Amino acid sequence: MNIRSLTRGDGVVIGAAVLLFIASFLGVSSCSGAFCDKIDTPNAWEFSQLGWGSFFPAIAGAALIVVARGLPQPRKVAGLELAHIGIVLTVASAWTLLMWVFETDNAGAGLVLGLIAALVLAGAAVATPLVPPLKAALMPAPRPQAPQPYGQQPQGGYGYPGAQQPSYGGQPGQPQPYGQQAAAQPAQPQAAAAPSGDFAPFWFAVPVARPLYAEDGSPAPIAELAPGTWYLAVEQRGPGLVAQTQDGRRGVLQDTSGIQRG
Repeated sequence: MNIRSLTRGDGVVIGAAVLLFIASFLGVSSCSGAFCDKIDTPNAWEFSQLGWGSFFPAIAGAALIVVARGLPQPRKVAGLELAHIGIVLTVASAWTLLMWVFETDNAGAGLVLGLIAALVLAGAAVATPLVPPLKAALMPAPRPQAPQPYGQQPQGGYGYPGAQQPSYGGQPGQPQPYGQQAAAQPAQPQAAAAPSGDFAPFWFAVPVARPLYAEDGSPAPIAELAPGTWYLAVEQRGPGLVAQTQDGRRGVLQDTSGIQRG
């Protein structure tokens, strides 16, 4: 699960779910009078139809939304994506809690706070795929240590600039000690794999999850680029970029809007 793929809307969903969980342990009704100190005000879990019928579906729906966002590929149950099931549960929970507040005399802090949290939770779940500010990444991708000049392999491990790369036959321009054999075949110049022209390969990260399509133009995506991970752009292909993933797959990123260059 990639935590960096979570959006700001997912952060609101998580916060509202935590608030809803806290509200479920508060009193669902209020009391006024001389005997109120002798009355134990129940919480939502002491009413099975309220706790398990209204509070729990919203918390479970928030969990499904967050888990679905962090998965590399969408998961489906009975033909429905997990995120869609979670949205339905949050909306249903907000509606039932609204009915409870209207039908309960002297609604307590737990019921009122639970309704507010459920409304915020359902609103964020529905609006996140539609509102651009909520679609932005919750945790921005870390900056690479330094941009690499054209034709040189980045010093980082593939997928994140900055880690150590193995050495093959010494660094260019530095003589080998006399009698020492190269540990591997001499490194081929990286410029040979680079496309011709003025394009220089660079590292980039996407602001939201985006599909990567095959270079032959087939409509089915071959991978999904996730926020928080660095990918290598190796070629300009019209308005898109030919990108390479951590496992070596290459494909065309058609939507390059808002990408973060390393």
